[in-house]
Amino acid sequence: MSLKKKYRFITLVVTALFSLLAVGPVGASSSNETNPESLLRNGRADDAIKVLQKTLNEGNQDAGQSHNLLCRVYIGLGKLDPAIKECEMAVKSNPSNGAYHLWLGRAYGNKAEKANPFAAIGLAKKARENFEKAVELNGDDVLARTDLAEFYIESPGIVGGGQDKARAQADSIAAHDEAAAYWVKARLDEKAKNYPSGEENYKAALKASNNDAWGWVNLASFYRRQGRLTEMDDAIRKAASAHKTRTNVFVDAASLLIRTGRSLPDAASLLVKYLSSSTTKDEDAPTFRAHFMLGQVMEKQGNKADATKEYEAALQLASDYQPARDALKRVNGK
Repeated sequence: MSLKKKYRFITLVVTALFSLLAVGPVGASSSNETNPESLLRNGRADDAIKVLQKTLNEGNQDAGQSHNLLCRVYIGLGKLDPAIKECEMAVKSNPSNGAYHLWLGRAYGNKAEKANPFAAIGLAKKARENFEKAVELNGDDVLARTDLAEFYIESPGIVGGGQDKARAQADSIAAHDEAAAYWVKARLDEKAKNYPSGEENYKAALKASNNDAWGWVNLASFYRRQGRLTEMDDAIRKAASAHKTRTNVFVDAASLLIRTGRSLPDAASLLVKYLSSSTTKDEDAPTFRAHFMLGQVMEKQGNKADATKEYEAALQLASDYQPARDALKRVNGK
């Protein structure tokens, strides 16, 4: 099948699936769902906030978990000031909970990326302190060690970054997750501009993960940063068909295609597959964001009607999601 015919076929499939999406946000639980963690995973931000605030107002005994979940909802929405407030309250309620420190570190880190240089220094230091505390409290937590390693790689020494520190974390991670350790080593190689070694380590991570889709997406991301877009496309195709331990790889792969402006029908197909799947959604790829991204694809293809539907679907789940609000105004010329 020629590339042009292939894309035409994919477009027809996507168009057909839109009829399924039109009835409402796909993959959402029933309207009676009250489990905040399930609501968070399914990207139902408004419902999650409502349930969690009600729980806190009623004086639930596990207030720390409610504050932590609220923080995570706000991080997904890009509302970082309330996210930091909620995560700080979670840590205050239970200072010995490493997961709470991890999420507070993430909230501070996200805020630092958007802050002015002077404010960013203080925020970055707070992020590092909480990542380090999370590792101190639970040294077996691969996510905490990976976040800390990435902080060390990407941050200057003035806020506590350092390549040697990251290598030490990679060694500790290797005892628990060989693939994650190779990923940290690959990131270190990229930082040092040792790209051949970086590629080898991304491939080693892929092999260690038994060719999990996660490894293919990371390799595809590396190829994007290197401008090797044909190889990126191939890695994404392999990710789409590979074994998946997490469903967010569909959204991550679609994001790479959207960022490079390549294979938009393929990006749409991946997003529709994620949204229409009956499997559990991923907190790192909230449903409202997937709808927003699908709207971006439709808008880039000049399909304003379906773009509008997708942006509206995002806002039905997360009425305070500013990117969708801005996109809807742009599409409607208001």
